[in-house]
Amino acid sequence: MQAAYAPFISVAESIRFEITPQSLLPGVPVAVKDNICTKGMRTTAGSKILENYVPPFDATVVEKAKKEGAGIVGKTAMDEFGFGTFSTNCAFGVPKNPLDPERSCGGSSGGSAGAVAAFKLPIVSIAESTGGSITCPAAFTGTVGITPTYGLVSRWGLVDYANSLDKIGTIGKSVYDAALLLSVIAGYDEKDATSLRTQNTDYTAFAKPDGKKLRVGLPKEYFSSAVDSGIVKEVEMLADRLNSLGFELEQVSLPSTELAIPTYYIISMSEASTNLAKFSGLRYGLQLEFDEKQNIEEYFTKVRTEGFGEEAKRRIILGTFTRMAGYKDRYYLKALKIRKRIINEFKQAFAKVDVLLAPAMPILPPKFSEIEKLEPAQVYMMDILTVAPNMAGMPTVALPIGRINGLPVSVQVIADHLQEGKAIQMASIIEGLNGR
Repeated sequence: MQAAYAPFISVAESIRFEITPQSLLPGVPVAVKDNICTKGMRTTAGSKILENYVPPFDATVVEKAKKEGAGIVGKTAMDEFGFGTFSTNCAFGVPKNPLDPERSCGGSSGGSAGAVAAFKLPIVSIAESTGGSITCPAAFTGTVGITPTYGLVSRWGLVDYANSLDKIGTIGKSVYDAALLLSVIAGYDEKDATSLRTQNTDYTAFAKPDGKKLRVGLPKEYFSSAVDSGIVKEVEMLADRLNSLGFELEQVSLPSTELAIPTYYIISMSEASTNLAKFSGLRYGLQLEFDEKQNIEEYFTKVRTEGFGEEAKRRIILGTFTRMAGYKDRYYLKALKIRKRIINEFKQAFAKVDVLLAPAMPILPPKFSEIEKLEPAQVYMMDILTVAPNMAGMPTVALPIGRINGLPVSVQVIADHLQEGKAIQMASIIEGLNGR
């Protein structure tokens, strides 16, 4: 299975289970995205510059999973530092979609979703999202992905992409499985300055529909011509079915959606260029022989030239540009203002409805031969449905609702901050309608 689909870049040599009668994950195999630190197990973030980095500690989420009886089975392939939509920017091999090996698993948590989809055993994955990196691969592989509220899950031990956007979440075969893992890893962590002081919650309780009819909003901008018509039709059919069951549906508007892509990439690239500055070949990561004839800047350049991939270099350069004197106000600070506007628009929508329902991705999982023909800007546009809720820090649940020509069609349920329960409840209702 691993050879056919390559979801893992490294597999645990041995698996230890610390099981007690109270364990929430007794003997459950857990895959971990490769930008989340695992003690004694290589953590590369999909980059050659960290090819041989072995952390001496576990990330908080890994530590929590182990304490609940889980076993870490391996690290999953990903786009380098999270820079991608199709997991084709990984330095150590591209994960293939178990539904069709000629197609992408999505990105950047492609290996995380691919591992869950490929194996028959009840495996779950700890994944991470910056602009849609849980929703996208879940949609492309027909799995369930939960992206939590920003700060609900500790980021301590995460190799940063963009600090104000990164969120660790879960991927499972069902809403219940993904909710169970979220119940384990969520919660306050004093080691993470962005961690929210929230009470521990059993999110599986929301995966058991109680008959309550939630108010559902349909953001009109998410049903535009930019989305495959077949996908739109499947989501509209789902909405009609919910309406027939007595759910109150209302069209809402998120007018700044058209600004989401440039806003997201300005913010994320600016923060990424700062975060990646620490990979210089001195303290850890790729280190090359130092030529005494070189000055230190020439050494840094050589390390970063050999260690970073093409997409990483592109984002570092663009992010550095947007932070330069004379451009910071014009780009980065303006993008932060638009981000605030996007958050306010979501808040206005949630004053009317409990959850939003929309297509998860604008396309079906593409073939690698199709991806090769895309320009970078075209790839960035694939994130049009996911970057706004991620920038706003809203929780989302992505799950399959049907198939077109054998390929999964998924919907995303978006809720207000810290309203994971409502998103999971709605997702579970939808899952029940599809007989899962």
